[in-house]
Amino acid sequence: MKTFRLGLAVLAGVVPLFGQALAPKHAVVLHAARMLDVAAGKTLSPGELLVEGERIVAAGVKVDRPAGVEVIDLGDVTLMPGLIDAHVHLFLHVGAEDSQTLEESVPQRTLIAADAAKTDLMAGFTAERDMGTEGAGCADVAVRNAINTGLILGPRMRVSCNAISLTGGHEDAIGYNPAEKLLSNADYADSAVEVVKVMRDQRKVGADFTKMYETGRDDLVEGVFTAPYQYSLEDLKEAVTEAERVGGKAGTGRGVAVHATGEPGTGYAAAAGVASVDHAYQLSEQTMRLMKEREIYAVPTFAISEYFADHASSERAKSREQWLIGFHASEFKKQLAAGVPIAMGSDVGTFPHGTQAHEIELMVKYGMTPAAALQADMIHGARLLGWAGQIGELKGGYYADVIAVPGDPLKDISAVMKVGFVMKGGVVYRR
Repeated sequence: MKTFRLGLAVLAGVVPLFGQALAPKHAVVLHAARMLDVAAGKTLSPGELLVEGERIVAAGVKVDRPAGVEVIDLGDVTLMPGLIDAHVHLFLHVGAEDSQTLEESVPQRTLIAADAAKTDLMAGFTAERDMGTEGAGCADVAVRNAINTGLILGPRMRVSCNAISLTGGHEDAIGYNPAEKLLSNADYADSAVEVVKVMRDQRKVGADFTKMYETGRDDLVEGVFTAPYQYSLEDLKEAVTEAERVGGKAGTGRGVAVHATGEPGTGYAAAAGVASVDHAYQLSEQTMRLMKEREIYAVPTFAISEYFADHASSERAKSREQWLIGFHASEFKKQLAAGVPIAMGSDVGTFPHGTQAHEIELMVKYGMTPAAALQADMIHGARLLGWAGQIGELKGGYYADVIAVPGDPLKDISAVMKVGFVMKGGVVYRR
């Protein structure tokens, strides 16, 4: 079992490099009782994959077995593409977000991020989009590069450096003594000119895409949800134009993603042509129509609200989060009916890394079929991250990013929480 030994050696810290460098040179066949055809929304039985190096060569109920092939029989499980999370925070962990970003140094937070990346990979997430380091600058570039060169374990990553926000806006150090001059957890930009300058600074040092805070802070005013916008339509258009100038057109994974919870900010974002509207609690009919026409993804992030409700510091805070969940679930059903494209993103970080597959369960709970939720995660996730045709399906020519779960996820979506086998780029990391 050569591949398995390599995987264990890496996890034990014996072999300093892994990934492409250690992908077995001999062919490997993965055999299981079932295999998910995610695009078709069905399972094949049995399921087999022929893997050579970092790529899948063939997939089906039976594949050829070249001379010298290694056969790994995984038994009564379902083979699936690796999971994709389009909204993670590697640099956050459970606890008060404002305190950890004040008390922990960037080197300490980078080590925490490296551990989070490993944890997510072991939970079956083979690709992720880090939506801002929350004050750690472009340290996520170092984490991505360390993964890519085999220095640390982790998913394929798209990274953004800090998010961009207004002075006094979302993630600024509001409520503290101003004489302390505490830094924002985002990069300041108060005009379109400043937004473009920050984007250029971030991309210079390796950011893949840009995250902007378009709304904040959310509030309930006499039972009505409100989300003040931060950037005008013209500001957002300038950001999208700048991203496109350097190759960030739709489907590249290098565009602009916005934190936007409600109107009018969500509408401005859609009209500007962003890649995704993350959180998307409230979308008008016009916004939903634009998002469907332009294939702009809504990324719901239910799991973070549920976690905050379950761990609220007061009954009032719990009640607020529960109201928000109900409101969001109701709006989500409208988005599904309108045909808004959905991608899976969990906002993991302030709840434990490695548990975010629960987001897929919640997407089903609030209105999606298991097949649609898995398509949102894998197919839409691959498109949003700019890796369509490379990951997200088990097909010849795709990267061998493969996981296995017990049972049939199309019948019981909770299977995604029970990943027992993880392969990324042809290397086995968990078995």
